[in-house]
Amino acid sequence: MTRNEIFEILQKHVADVTFTKVDGSERVMRCTLKSNLVPVPVDKPERNRTINESVLPVWDIDKNAWRSFRVDSVSSVQTVIL
Repeated sequence: MTRNEIFEILQKHVADVTFTKVDGSERVMRCTLKSNLVPVPVDKPERNRTINESVLPVWDIDKNAWRSFRVDSVSSVQTVIL
């Protein structure tokens, strides 16, 4: 799957994303980018960050925290009904 495909799914759904971590272990993360489930951003000074297209930051539902994964390490994305 492409970064954009995963991004679009997570904007509309909660999903279990299975990926291989940098240390070689497999992880399943229940995550989303749905606006009603992620925290409201706190006003911070603007940062000029370049977007790393190979990594996707997401809201981890179980840890209640921002996490990310490498798009090329994703083996499956399964939407979840809560």
